Amino acid sequence: MVDRVTEYAQKVVNREIFTGELHRLACERHLRNLEVQNTKEFPYYWDIAKSERILEYAETLTIGEGFEKKPVQLLGFQIFDMGCLFGWYNQKGKRRFRRSYESMARQNSKTFKNGIRGTYIAGFSGYYYGKLFTAATKKRQARLAWEEMSKFIQSDEDLAGEDISSEKDGMFAVKDYKSTIIANQTHCTIEALSKESGLDDGFRAIYASVDEYHQHKTNQIYKALYNGTKSLPETLISIITTRGDKINTPCYELDNYCQNILRGIAIAEDFFVDIYTLDKNDDIWDPKNLIKANPYLAANEDTLNVLITDMQTAKDMGGNEQRDFIVKSLNMWLNNADDLFIDAEKWKECETSKTLENMRGKICYAGIDLSSGGDLTTISLEFPLDSEKFYIYSHSFMPKGRLEEHIITDIAPYDLWENDNLITITGGNSEYKNDYKFIISHLKEIIEAYDLKLKAIGYDPHNADGFLSDLEEFGVPLLQVTQSARFLNDATVDMRLNIKSKKIEYDKQNELLSWSFSNAKVVANSFGEIKVDKEPKAKTKRIDPVDACIDAHVAYMKLGKEESVDIDKEMENYLQMMNWKKRIEVKN
Repeated sequence: MVDRVTEYAQKVVNREIFTGELHRLACERHLRNLEVQNTKEFPYYWDIAKSERILEYAETLTIGEGFEKKPVQLLGFQIFDMGCLFGWYNQKGKRRFRRSYESMARQNSKTFKNGIRGTYIAGFSGYYYGKLFTAATKKRQARLAWEEMSKFIQSDEDLAGEDISSEKDGMFAVKDYKSTIIANQTHCTIEALSKESGLDDGFRAIYASVDEYHQHKTNQIYKALYNGTKSLPETLISIITTRGDKINTPCYELDNYCQNILRGIAIAEDFFVDIYTLDKNDDIWDPKNLIKANPYLAANEDTLNVLITDMQTAKDMGGNEQRDFIVKSLNMWLNNADDLFIDAEKWKECETSKTLENMRGKICYAGIDLSSGGDLTTISLEFPLDSEKFYIYSHSFMPKGRLEEHIITDIAPYDLWENDNLITITGGNSEYKNDYKFIISHLKEIIEAYDLKLKAIGYDPHNADGFLSDLEEFGVPLLQVTQSARFLNDATVDMRLNIKSKKIEYDKQNELLSWSFSNAKVVANSFGEIKVDKEPKAKTKRIDPVDACIDAHVAYMKLGKEESVDIDKEMENYLQMMNWKKRIEVKN
């Protein structure tokens, strides 16, 4: 059987098809998954027949809009996005992907694809009495995907029958006045919902299309829909959007998280991601790059020419016209992250297979970031290595009473990270504050287990009262790390440069640490001195592990210089130098 999804992915990865990096990473992810399918580490498998089934269904549909009807003809990127979503399964025979995020420039078939998915799941997935929704902040926006489904049905005699309003004729009945579609054989319903019309928790959706996520001021709609799916064996919350001009939004946060999934920094096997946009150093005025963000429009000569005309207009006019073109036609965040603490690719290059076992018996410096309540608390160890590199170890803590809340608000798999021993969940279900005794216990345990030579501890003085006496038990210098740009500048700059020059090493399995570094930004004071911070409104983008790493680096820079000097070696060099000096004097 022909596997069109894999064939397309191979062509993209082999550079036979010109695409942007992020879409290529999505294709690489698919091919990489194929190599490890049905293993203990990756308990999913690829079913070509089921992937082809939705593609064949799509190609039986008719596009009714326009001067005349025409059959659906899928392009390569559409084949990949739809076939990949419906071809991966878990060991129980249910679809692997429960969430998807797809971003591309406007009018490139985002809603078109969701229209196909919705009618397919409602009528042909084998699920009975299921609820499907198209959702947005406004009812008008929510109806776009719903109307796409309605058009597919009304344009097809088999789907609609003779009377599209009748529940007896055809496979579907369209109730336009109710914004509801009924699948007659499965009794599934498709309904357009919006926040203004009462969208809240409690919806058990086997499918939901969340349209233009960049317009959402909060993630409440996404949360309401996703929270209702936990008891379902199979679901799909499909988020489709073009990027926006505001970065203090849930869409910007989710977009960054999804980029991390594609880059391998974050692992979310249930999340399908595909992003079509220009690359970092691309010339935004070069017409050849348009197809990276416009895989549909730029594939047709007529619509490509329209794009090129719009490009020239935006370039000539500047101002709002240019802003709109960059965001809507190139799918680029207008305020792109020049203030990110690290480059994700540079951080990825620092990963290693080394663990604490490789640091046995070595000197280290500790950094501790203490949360004020039930948020993330982290301890970090920095190991100076002989090769002028540093290995960093990180472990976090969170009270159990906050776990479920933060999994949802942070869009972060803390429960999975607990299974991977990256975080310790403390206390019982009713515990909402961190117990710092767990940090002391953890530090003592790893020092003893790996015979570590702890030399100093850098700590954030915030919330440290009553904790210092416990730290004093380690018998090493304690350094109060003032959380100001003036105090942190040197360590922050040095850490950043070390990452750029690959002088930092970390365990590649520590996804929590990588996620935290991807969230970190830098802020500067009036003197140009910098420190790490997060977006003011992005309270859920945790950077506590980064803060702890920098606290440890401060301790090393301020207290560890003399420790980094080998006295015996320096004395040997001195005596050798004096010996040579005496020989020269004798010769003279």
